[in-house]
Amino acid sequence: MDMLIILFLLTSAALPLASPDPNDEACLTHVSQTLKDPLKSLQNWTKPNFANPCNGFTSYLPGVTCNNGRIYKLSLTNLSLQGSISPFLSNCTNLQSLDLSSNSISGPIPQELQYLLNLAVLNLSSNRLEGVIPPQITLCAYLNVIDLHDNLLTGQIPQQLGFLSRLSAFDVSYNKLSGPIPASLGNRSGNRPSFNVTSFEGNKDLYGYPLPPMKSKGLSVLAIVGIGLGSGLASLVLSFTGVCIWLKIRDEKMAAEEGKMSHPMPDY
Repeated sequence: MDMLIILFLLTSAALPLASPDPNDEACLTHVSQTLKDPLKSLQNWTKPNFANPCNGFTSYLPGVTCNNGRIYKLSLTNLSLQGSISPFLSNCTNLQSLDLSSNSISGPIPQELQYLLNLAVLNLSSNRLEGVIPPQITLCAYLNVIDLHDNLLTGQIPQQLGFLSRLSAFDVSYNKLSGPIPASLGNRSGNRPSFNVTSFEGNKDLYGYPLPPMKSKGLSVLAIVGIGLGSGLASLVLSFTGVCIWLKIRDEKMAAEEGKMSHPMPDY
């Protein structure tokens, strides 16, 4: 048994490590150029280290996790990072988990994330991201977590997101989203999990199950009654005023006629 273990270790040591991938180097280079690091948490993120970011299953770069010489997880959370998300992040083609949550990153969510075909976890929550949710990310068929809560995202929730069969966690709460919640997300069928109110709350113009239906933009019953009462009162005032004017004119005419009749008859 001991001999088998020794042979296994010798064989493993003889296997060549995966060579650095130029795509990973390009990915890290561009990400470092678009992100601002005021707390200097990414001091090791330098060009020489980008050329060889992984040493088998380990990495000396903060936030980077490797798998067989390729970056498969990028986790830069709660580092007060600013700037924007580089579209060249898509060069990390082996990436399975992207977590940039709890920073101050602004700008749009790049539609180029669609090329991260192995991506399973996307967490961009608690930032200052703007613009729409790109429907192209539904091409990441392995996505099972999408967390975009607490941003400034606008527009509608793409219908296509509901067709991600592996999606088990979804949160877009506290943004500026509008329009209907896709039925494929709010009322999923089969064994796919449905998402409750907490996944959608905090979006003033978002409606549909599991949130309340769209608010009617028409007049409420009280408003209609109020308008009716107001109109009736105005009509009553106008009618009363008209009657008063008519009575005054009639009295003036009658007074004038009585004056004529009271004049003495002329002598002939």
